[in-house]
Amino acid sequence: MPASPVARFLFGTACFVVVVAGMRTAESLLVPFLLSLFISVLCSPPLVWLKERGVPNGLAIFIIIGAVLVVSLGIGTVVGAALGNFKQDLPIYQARLTALTAGLFTKLQALGLHIDAAQLRDTFNPAALLGFAGSALANLGNLMTNAFLILLTVVFILAEEVGFSDKIKLASDNYQKTLHALNRFKVVVNRYMAIKSALSLLTGLLVMAWLWFLKVDYFVLWGMLAFLLNFIPTLGSILAAIPAVLLALVQLGIGDAVLTAIGFVAVNILIGNVLEPRIMGKGLDLSALVVFLSLAFWGWVLGSIGMLLSIPLTMTVKIALESFDETRWVGVMLGSGTVATKAVRGKFT
Repeated sequence: MPASPVARFLFGTACFVVVVAGMRTAESLLVPFLLSLFISVLCSPPLVWLKERGVPNGLAIFIIIGAVLVVSLGIGTVVGAALGNFKQDLPIYQARLTALTAGLFTKLQALGLHIDAAQLRDTFNPAALLGFAGSALANLGNLMTNAFLILLTVVFILAEEVGFSDKIKLASDNYQKTLHALNRFKVVVNRYMAIKSALSLLTGLLVMAWLWFLKVDYFVLWGMLAFLLNFIPTLGSILAAIPAVLLALVQLGIGDAVLTAIGFVAVNILIGNVLEPRIMGKGLDLSALVVFLSLAFWGWVLGSIGMLLSIPLTMTVKIALESFDETRWVGVMLGSGTVATKAVRGKFT
């Protein structure tokens, strides 16, 4: 390592750039592996629970993988059928939305507001926003083509987990620190993913029920989209509402589109501002700026799946940085400051 602080900083920055470039290049290989890793983290508590009750390791893994496979097939069947029908009707909806937009431009020009409709349509095309939902869910469908590889990787990870602690003890003299960091990571990620999955499922069900009540087409599809995008902090709920509101506008009219938007706002206020802060609290210890930047960064590196995994990935980096004295300050800077503030207050009181 270079002796000069400036040289060390430049060396570290260069390594970071090389690693990120490699991750972007290997996105198609890295995304299934990361999904396998985080599915394994989620499956670890039920696996431990089964083993504590005397279930053999192989049978316990078989039960867990069977449950994951059943859930995946159920979701894939429902979403696949709805997505196929939606893609067939999408040109009709887009044509109606384009006609509504042209009528709005005509009315605005009649009121004396001179708008270049062609330029505005090139900059902001509402009809193209309807295709966002189809492409987002199609990416999920493309990912399902790697389902066998993902599940096979999960099986090997869960099987390897049995003797992983013993390997760390043999490989490292300071194994207690490493095991502590790994256990902390598992606890934080398990807690976050479990709570977020439950709240996202509740969000999707409430959105689905509201759209079914309003008789909006493909309410199952929009509920699934709300469930998936709720994993993306802040922006996810907004992105999930746009195609459903536009479809309600085209299909049912302005009044029902407003009611659709009100329903999304109400659900997200209930889940995001009332339930989630009370249940999740400050357990993640990430600043709001870091959450937003991690969303943009991992989305740029790994695509839409990177946005879904942005918080667990950032927590992994933060815990890894805090595990070493040389980089602990970087991990502290990524945090919300709550723990540090309490420590400073306790020192001077």
